[in-house]
Amino acid sequence: MPANPLDAQDLLDEATGCVAVGDLDEAIPLLRKCVQMDASFFDGWHALGMTLMKVGDIKEAIGAGLMATTLRPNDLLAWTALSQMYVKDGQIAEAEDAKGKARILSLGGKVVKE
Repeated sequence: MPANPLDAQDLLDEATGCVAVGDLDEAIPLLRKCVQMDASFFDGWHALGMTLMKVGDIKEAIGAGLMATTLRPNDLLAWTALSQMYVKDGQIAEAEDAKGKARILSLGGKVVKE
């Protein structure tokens, strides 16, 4: 057993390496464990959602995308990704709403006052 067990960032880094070489099936369990270890880890939720979308697990991807936008409601990439997930699921009204939030952020506005 390693002296320092892996933390959420280590798991994300390992999963990112898997994604980089196209091994999405290896990355997904690492990302799931990452967000189980730290439910407030935005980067883990965002990466999980994007990876799940790539493999076609859209419902779970949307759940991860919603977690990412909940954790960082003023993150442009999170809203853009969520919009893409909704489009792939045929939820056009939800996709347009998420796209609208991304547009507000791209113009320098805020979705939620900080």
